[in-house]
Amino acid sequence: MSYRIAKSVWVPRPIDEVFEFFGNAANLEKMTPPWLAFKILTPQPIEMRAGTLIDYRISLRGLPMRWRSEITVWKPPFEFVDEQLKGPYRRWHHRHTFETWDGGTLVGDEVTYDVLGGDLIHRLFVVGDLKKIFAFREETLHRLFDQRA
Repeated sequence: MSYRIAKSVWVPRPIDEVFEFFGNAANLEKMTPPWLAFKILTPQPIEMRAGTLIDYRISLRGLPMRWRSEITVWKPPFEFVDEQLKGPYRRWHHRHTFETWDGGTLVGDEVTYDVLGGDLIHRLFVVGDLKKIFAFREETLHRLFDQRA
């Protein structure tokens, strides 16, 4: 069974500046909650483009694991997609969108994913964690970009 989460956040900065921030893979660590113990393993700087592979280490509920993603779409400054090749999900497709809107940039996230263990595992563990991760991400974007306005 597939699940979907979609979020958007408006920041008062130009689209090129916001996309450049997201285009720097090192900034993913800034947008990931500390409790995930997220670490990029791929040597940096990472050239972002379609076909780029990025390896990470995370800890989910105390269990360390590796995650490999591929950038499958790269359309600066409007969109990019990362897809999990190896990691905790059966499937993870994350589309990032950027749109000039109301004097700033609307940052969109749409994730379609499948979990091991089905609906019970999704309800007990996954959906709550994902909501916390995206809430942290939104707070971080406001903290980083709102202060620059």
